[in-house]
Amino acid sequence: MLIGREITVLGGGIAGLAAATALAQRGARVRVLEQSDRIAELGAGLQISPNGAVVLRALGLGEALAEAAPLARAVRLCDFRRGAEVFRLPLTRSDRPYHLMHRADLIGILRRGAVEAGVTVELGRAVRELRDGAGGIALHFATGETETAACLVAADGLHSPTRAALNPSTRPFFTGQVAWRCTIPLEDAAAPAEAQVFMGPGRHLVRYPLRHGAMMNVVAVEERDGWAAEGWNHRDDPQNLRRAFRDFAPGIRQMLDGAEEVFLWGLFRHPLAKHWHNDHAVLLGDAAHPTLPFLAQGANMALEDAWVLADSLAAEEDQATGFARYTARRRARCARIVDAASRNAENYHLRPGPYRFAAHSALRLASRFAPQIAANQFEWLYGHDVTRG
Repeated sequence: MLIGREITVLGGGIAGLAAATALAQRGARVRVLEQSDRIAELGAGLQISPNGAVVLRALGLGEALAEAAPLARAVRLCDFRRGAEVFRLPLTRSDRPYHLMHRADLIGILRRGAVEAGVTVELGRAVRELRDGAGGIALHFATGETETAACLVAADGLHSPTRAALNPSTRPFFTGQVAWRCTIPLEDAAAPAEAQVFMGPGRHLVRYPLRHGAMMNVVAVEERDGWAAEGWNHRDDPQNLRRAFRDFAPGIRQMLDGAEEVFLWGLFRHPLAKHWHNDHAVLLGDAAHPTLPFLAQGANMALEDAWVLADSLAAEEDQATGFARYTARRRARCARIVDAASRNAENYHLRPGPYRFAAHSALRLASRFAPQIAANQFEWLYGHDVTRG
């Protein structure tokens, strides 16, 4: 049961705010501790696929989602040099809404939902160290303060100190890939409401419109030997991005000419956390299962986690049993998504030759003659609804 239970959530991002809302709506007294002085996200886009959208609707945020993010009509895979379509996945089922949205807009929706549910949000609360004790988790803040949380939900991101405390020996490895991201203003709103992936040898570029066509979100990935720092806030010269994709279709090159502020980060493969919880703390979102951005599921997994955690804790009298129930319901699915995302990079980056020709030919045939069969390949992902138990 959650009525009256005091719960502390570390992290005011997607996972933390969604979990706080789901817990508070079930009667818990929840506060969110966010290390930043304000809850904000760097400007970037994300995709809310049907499995994530059902959670937002169940939290009462469906109307806000529909207002902020237009529906996508398709995902298209294209050849890098000419831009010719290789494969098209329609996204037109009314019961499977697929949204393209600005990350900051989703954070705003989730924060308003959390506050309306009675969640308290405390800013500037950076935790530097955690220690487990008999009465709970001791939180040591950067300010020198210390307090104890009997129930800690750790949505503290990729470099989670809680994950490190529960899994002290895990280490990520560099995948040999780097990614640029940027948003580019659009002069008109004529861009199609679809996600487009341009596949090239050792590289690919994803683009889709945001805020009803006001801007284009771009994520461009390149294989390289040189290491790059992990994290989304490292600025880079836009010329480096343009140079890396100079042989892509003319429309891509023209679009990249408009890029003014570009960020670069190294892509690292983090193993799923071996231990997701102890008696007093539990991991969710990137803290539990970091993923590469090749299936657009990071935000959606976080939303699924939030619902399942609240549902599992509400079903159990004992907190540790609720944590274990949540972990059992989430681990295998998250592992499958992470593995599928990792494989997508190989599929996008095929070099010219017989294998690339055969793979792209098969995709074209499937898109033309058996689109429903192709769409069914994603049923395990998009058709999953955690709100139904």
